[in-house]
Amino acid sequence: MTLEALRKEIDRIDDQLLDLYNERLKIVEEVGRLKNSTGAPIYRPEREREILERLKRRNRERGGLLSDEAIEALFLELFAVARNYELPERVAFLGPEASFTHQAAEKKFGATSAYLPIHTIKGVFREVAEGKAKFGVVPIENSFNGIVSDTINCLSDYDLKIVAEVLIEIHHVLATKAEDVKQIKRIYSKDIAFGQCNQFLEDVGLDLVEQIPVESTAKAAQMAAKDPEAAAICSEVAARLYHLPILFKNIEDEGNNRTRFFIVSDFENRPSGRDKTTILVRLPHRPGALVDFLNDFKEAQIGLTKIKSHIVGGVSIFFIEFDGHKEDEKIRKIFEKHEESIKFLGSYVKEADDV
Repeated sequence: MTLEALRKEIDRIDDQLLDLYNERLKIVEEVGRLKNSTGAPIYRPEREREILERLKRRNRERGGLLSDEAIEALFLELFAVARNYELPERVAFLGPEASFTHQAAEKKFGATSAYLPIHTIKGVFREVAEGKAKFGVVPIENSFNGIVSDTINCLSDYDLKIVAEVLIEIHHVLATKAEDVKQIKRIYSKDIAFGQCNQFLEDVGLDLVEQIPVESTAKAAQMAAKDPEAAAICSEVAARLYHLPILFKNIEDEGNNRTRFFIVSDFENRPSGRDKTTILVRLPHRPGALVDFLNDFKEAQIGLTKIKSHIVGGVSIFFIEFDGHKEDEKIRKIFEKHEESIKFLGSYVKEADDV
């Protein structure tokens, strides 16, 4: 076939795709009407995951050319378009724009959703609790810096539910308008990011340069873009947003730096068959209370994936995660037995065991 003929064939397929997208959207519209009549939420993470897994299997069985990652990118964006067509809903996230939390939000909700950057984790929870946003995206833990205390405190204080988790790889760049490393007089970044790039800074002779902590790596890029003698440790996305040239990529000292994020909202998920549940536990002050509590999970053969102690309002609590859904019979029995001690935070599709 000639080049012109191949292009016409691509146009024909694109026309078919457009017609199919619109046909899908009409069916989604009808589903939305049914959901609205029953009060069911528009966003169903377990349903989206079910669709994605089915499509990946079909693609592999038929020898498709798309990777699993490409299928996720294409269809998550399609899901986002459908949700916003049914009912435009705002997604609050720990900002500013181009922060890693923003990237996590876009990974789950796509680029076309309406995003609301908020400067504090508590502010994100407040926006969702007051109905100003339908969803909130907040960090819960980093593979090197551990649990995010502010998120735990807000999960304790607010009556919102975790409806999904998102895991992203954290990669930093050194971006600057300076033409040479020797011209850099100061570096902007978030305090945690400085700690994650110590070895790199030493290797390139920047370990003695003034380090200026700011509230986010995106803010760092914004500041460095105005200062020709400054650099930013930030994400590649933030550097592009503020037109800041990238001098070095992947400058983090450890290559497996990952952060997990929670999506919170005002509803609970149905079981998906591959769930994780998160709870907060306040136990009585007596010897063996924690052991007795955990033994119930052992006897029920429920796999614990995380247990962390934490102080909220001067009281010691436990942040616990385990395999399964709240509605599973063996989990329901534990909840009934310890209803005075457990605050249920959410059951949601499991993306990973840990960061």
